Amino acid sequence: MPRFASLQESSLPTTSAYAAPSAKAALGPFTLERREPRPQDVLIDIQYCGVCHSDIHQARDEWGGALFPMVPGHEIVGKVSKVGSAVTTFKVGDSVGVGCFVDSCRECPQCLKGEEQYCDRGSVNTYNGRDYEGQPTFGGYSTHITVDAKYVLRIPEGIPLDRAAPLLCAGITTYSPLRYYGVKAGSKLAVVGLGGLGHMAVKLGKAMGAEVTVLSTSPSKRDDALALGATHFAATSEKQTFKALRRSFDFVLDTVSAQHDYNAYLSLLKTDGTMIIVGAPETPTPLAAFSLIPRRLKLGGSMIGGIRETQEMLDFCAKHQVASDVEVIPIQKINEAYERMLKNDVRYRFVIDTASLRAK
Repeated sequence: MPRFASLQESSLPTTSAYAAPSAKAALGPFTLERREPRPQDVLIDIQYCGVCHSDIHQARDEWGGALFPMVPGHEIVGKVSKVGSAVTTFKVGDSVGVGCFVDSCRECPQCLKGEEQYCDRGSVNTYNGRDYEGQPTFGGYSTHITVDAKYVLRIPEGIPLDRAAPLLCAGITTYSPLRYYGVKAGSKLAVVGLGGLGHMAVKLGKAMGAEVTVLSTSPSKRDDALALGATHFAATSEKQTFKALRRSFDFVLDTVSAQHDYNAYLSLLKTDGTMIIVGAPETPTPLAAFSLIPRRLKLGGSMIGGIRETQEMLDFCAKHQVASDVEVIPIQKINEAYERMLKNDVRYRFVIDTASLRAK
């Protein structure tokens, strides 16, 4: 039986889960053991887990280096059921979350600044990774998880737990660059793509006071974009769009993971504008120097956020009544959900109800 990293024998009940046994294989029932909480740990009864597009990439080994069997899931929300003797920040019954990583070196300049996602040693992924003892990590498509309290987040009251789960990846992946690159009230922001990331970027951009325009290849998404809070919508499949919107935006946030032309979207920026990449196409995209030089443009990237910033994002969402739009599914429909995601057939994030893992 696979074991989660531990310095002692586990005395916890076996954890039910769903796992990919090999690349491109269907996910199915699986069991594993979580460690008994050490002094600094909390044990979490998982209630919901969001389904991220990166779960598909990793379960199908499309990024390379996958570890099997793999239990995906890094948008985890649940209740604390046990705390270690040294934990003072959480108590049994608290609503908490776990995002994309569960440990980091804690010593490098990035960790000391609270930006553990950029840890020099490499943060420990919540799943499909190895901890610093060399043991594989297993994610949130499961009933329980044990995590160091330093890497656990508090879910504020007012955010439904199922709708909070995707905030731990899709939410922070869009919040972090909007904050870092300086989107503010009055900014003209274009969001490229209206999927799991894009719909959160629209909501967060609006809450920050930006004037948001959604750019999508699908004209059918116009009504959704406006309902989510966008002021404008433009279909990039229409030839006149790029000409009409040339030099219109302060920021372009690109959430698309399919291949597309960055140069075309750079043309939409004003002088000194910034284009931010958070989508990850599988193959490199050519970039022309003169797409940047004439207007002193900036092209940047961003990943997720650290623990401090992710908690800030959750508190911001609670204050501004922002949450993900979700479709809740039982774990038994996860393979169907993967196929639907590949067809963009979800508005806008699947979330697993882990009660389905406990059902007999």
